[in-house]
Amino acid sequence: MTPAAAKVTVPRSVFFILFTISGFAGLIYESIWSHYLKLFLGHAAYSQTLVLAIFMGGMAIGARICAGYTDRWKNLLLGYAIAELAIGFLALIFHGVFVNTIAFAYEVIFPALGSPESINAVKWAIGGALILPQSILLGMTFPLMTAAIMRIYPQTPGSALSMLYFTNSFGAAVGVLASGFYLIEKVGMPGTLLTAGLMNIALALVVFAITKFSIHAPNEESSIPAAAAASERARAHPPQLLYLLLGASLLTGAASFCYEIGWIRMLSLVLGSSTHAFEIMLSAFILGIALGGLWIKRRIDSYANVIGVLALVLIAKGVLALATLPVYGMTFDAMQMTMTSLAKTEFSYGVFNLISHLISLSVMFPAAFCAGMSLPLITFALLDKGYGESSIGKVYAWNTLGAIVGVLFAVHIAMPSFGLKNLIVIAAVVDIGIAIVLGARLPQIRLHKVFPWAAGLGVLSVLSAVLLVEFDSSKMASGVYRQGRLQDPQKVKNLYHRDGKTASIDVVKDPNIQAIITNGKTDAAMSMDGDASIADESTMVLAGALPLAHKPHAKKIANIGFGSGLTTHTLLGSTSITSVDTIEIEPAMVEGARLFGDMVERAYTDPRSKIHIEDAKSFFAGRKDKYDIIVSEPSNPWVSGVSGLFSNEFYTQIKRHLQDDGVLVQWIQLYEIDIELVSSILKALGANFEDYVAYEVGLGDMVIMAVPKGKLLPLTETPFQSPLLKAQLARLGIHEVRDLEMRRIGGKKFLQHL
Repeated sequence: MTPAAAKVTVPRSVFFILFTISGFAGLIYESIWSHYLKLFLGHAAYSQTLVLAIFMGGMAIGARICAGYTDRWKNLLLGYAIAELAIGFLALIFHGVFVNTIAFAYEVIFPALGSPESINAVKWAIGGALILPQSILLGMTFPLMTAAIMRIYPQTPGSALSMLYFTNSFGAAVGVLASGFYLIEKVGMPGTLLTAGLMNIALALVVFAITKFSIHAPNEESSIPAAAAASERARAHPPQLLYLLLGASLLTGAASFCYEIGWIRMLSLVLGSSTHAFEIMLSAFILGIALGGLWIKRRIDSYANVIGVLALVLIAKGVLALATLPVYGMTFDAMQMTMTSLAKTEFSYGVFNLISHLISLSVMFPAAFCAGMSLPLITFALLDKGYGESSIGKVYAWNTLGAIVGVLFAVHIAMPSFGLKNLIVIAAVVDIGIAIVLGARLPQIRLHKVFPWAAGLGVLSVLSAVLLVEFDSSKMASGVYRQGRLQDPQKVKNLYHRDGKTASIDVVKDPNIQAIITNGKTDAAMSMDGDASIADESTMVLAGALPLAHKPHAKKIANIGFGSGLTTHTLLGSTSITSVDTIEIEPAMVEGARLFGDMVERAYTDPRSKIHIEDAKSFFAGRKDKYDIIVSEPSNPWVSGVSGLFSNEFYTQIKRHLQDDGVLVQWIQLYEIDIELVSSILKALGANFEDYVAYEVGLGDMVIMAVPKGKLLPLTETPFQSPLLKAQLARLGIHEVRDLEMRRIGGKKFLQHL
């Protein structure tokens, strides 16, 4: 044998390192694909869950393919390398394919379709086609690598299985932070995708080299008869245990994702709803899963009763999840202490993020740690009972399907119907219930002396959570992450609280100021004293009155974002308007705003008013209507899921639905923002609209009037000719056009230099 052809021994740790990198890249894809597809599909709850369903469903398909064929494939490492190479190649071309596909859809496909329903169906089909192939390939990587390692190193299969779960999850926990905090800012979404793609290609080349030059490739192939024999034993084995454990895999996967959805919503009221806060929470959850897999690694091969250990772990998972409910109240106090102790500096922001991560870990880590143990235990139990390599893919596929079920159930049923606390309780009942069913079906668990006590503790914990734990709605509405203050329930009355599909909504009153709050952030406030007004009212009223002054003959209007309902109410004060379509993503916002009563009455009672519960992008994509005025009143750009309404892509789409001389009204909050972000919004507006003018409308608020073609018409007396509008403006101290003109900041010619 020549030196060039000599085989080398590759330590098992090399494969663990490679799989860590694979997990790192995999979470980048999940994060970035969501950003891309939400630009196309929108941010409604069904859009978010469908994106996740496509991603997780593809992974389940990939895992199931492996479950059917791994026993027959000779060189699983080679298959793994091919999958990684294909993932990397598809990542390199994704951005170009996405941009061209979406442009073709908007310019050719959608105009040819006749109904909003058909447009939405085509959008989902395109979204699925864009990420499903890569998702299937990602789902194949874990079963292929795991089965290959077990063939090559058959001595301690449980340890190898747990270590692979750990390394992949740990890489994912780091990947989500690296993507959100560094890569997107430095190289943008296309550059982040390129980075992940090159990592996958490098992984593929390394594994190709290992299969060619390592002594392990022949050893892997020589393990096929043993794998085939195990498969034969599995066929002879009673299927009841297989179905029981696969069902456990599905249900505990559903419970885990119910926890994740619930905890992220709970913590968003403590840490904020920014993209960075979301990434911190997600990283904490995945880190708990990773370390759970690492902890079980050294122990799993020594357990005499693996299924018994699984039952105890599932009970512990449910009990620890329920324990987060009383702990949750303390996290608000921890954040208040953090905010009052830190100065507003770059260093303090790093400390804030570190403490945010610790707060997230205090809630998520214990139960997530148990979740990280459960999947290795289920998989190893099936391998130990002789169900063969195919059980790896089956467990992974069923667990992934459970994740889809959990997300859909949590977002669309449990959270809006039962609330955050009961979502966690329901998921804990599922975990504890699985353990009790395992104990009832398997005598070796039921007769174990510890199991009855553990099951009793689980039932007692559920009853205690239901009867004794209540969330403090005044803390939840405080927005402690912004100013470091908690509401005093003696002074502030909470009139309304609802955990909706997309946000938790509160209406509070203190004592004459009433505000509607989204995830702890005030979105609109009004003085309930009829003779006084506050800055927020000026913003909302002028967002309706200014465009009417610039376009006096406007008839058809759309308003994006309901808020308190005051802007829609203001617009309907004009008798010349024939219709106002108000688009709001969260039903609880519309329901809560009713408490503003007569001040927003026309939004609810005027026959010209139509309220649409839908994402704005989906609403406009499904209609061919053109409007005279479109008012865009989203929350702050830093709020996760909102920034797309300030983007070049959004302005490109929205101007298709304006008349050539129509007016787009864009509200921009000048607080909690920096000049670079304001400049990027103005740049995007300037690229799509030939003229615009900016006005100061309230304390820290600016609105921009923009026209797609030509010049914006001068201000007219139109709003003052309507008695209802004139009275509203007079309440703000605005009596004539000159009062509006005084609020002018500048036009495009002046501001475009920013």
